[in-house]
Amino acid sequence: MPSFSSSSLRFAKRTTGIREIPELGELRACDQYTPCPLEPHHPDLFWYGIHGVEPLFTVMGIGCVSATRVHTEGQDMIMGVWKDGRIGSVRGSRDSRRGYGSTVFGTKGIVPGGGFEPLIVEIVKFFKTGKPPVSAEETLEIFAFMEAADESKRRGACPVTLQGVMEKAEKAAAQKR
Repeated sequence: MPSFSSSSLRFAKRTTGIREIPELGELRACDQYTPCPLEPHHPDLFWYGIHGVEPLFTVMGIGCVSATRVHTEGQDMIMGVWKDGRIGSVRGSRDSRRGYGSTVFGTKGIVPGGGFEPLIVEIVKFFKTGKPPVSAEETLEIFAFMEAADESKRRGACPVTLQGVMEKAEKAAAQKR
């Protein structure tokens, strides 16, 4: 059965089209920022941090191999390293002015990213076609990124590979079968 998980920020015009902006050149990095309140019934980033992670993956694409997270009472900083050497980050704020956005770095320039726009158009398309607007591969990588960031936090900001997270999840799923 088709399914997807998504923040509406992934579909902001400025986010989806940023790679085509001539002034950017070839994409090298993206720094995303988002509010990041925590809730006891959700793993940290899975609550509000997703609104920074989704646009990061929209800009950077799949291929993230590790995540490192620094956590304080009021902020989080998560850095992802992609297999081609690019770096993406998410800054989550709890103790400062909050907003959504990004800065995207390329070989020719630095470009501000997008803001908040509705997801409803993509949801309607999904219900009409049954085709998710986000691939299962990318959705799983996003969740692995957030879990790797949580594990990095538990380990005191040590890098955690997404492959290790996925292997752990696959092993747990196999034991339940």
